[in-house]
Amino acid sequence: MIGWVPPGVVMGVALVLVLAQLFHVVWHSARRRYLAVLLLTAAGIGLGQLWDALGLPALRLGQLDLLPAVLFALVFQAFARRLTLRLP
Repeated sequence: MIGWVPPGVVMGVALVLVLAQLFHVVWHSARRRYLAVLLLTAAGIGLGQLWDALGLPALRLGQLDLLPAVLFALVFQAFARRLTLRLP
C-alpha cells in the first residue's frame, strides 16, 4: 500500500508542514491564523511543482522541486494577513 504513494508526495507534504510551522513562528501576528499560513504554503509548494511540470529550471530534492516551491510559499505569506477564513 505504501509503495503506491510517490516519494515526491510524501516529501511535499512534509515540506508544507515544516515550512508552515516555520513561517508561522517567524512572522507570528495575532491576526495571522495558522490555517491561512498552511493553505498559502501548500499553494506555494503546488505552484512550485507546476513550475517543475512546465520544465523550467529549478533546484530539485529527489522528486520535489525545492527552490521555486519555497520561493512561491514565501511570497504567498504576504497575503496571509488578508486571507480570512470563516470556520464554524
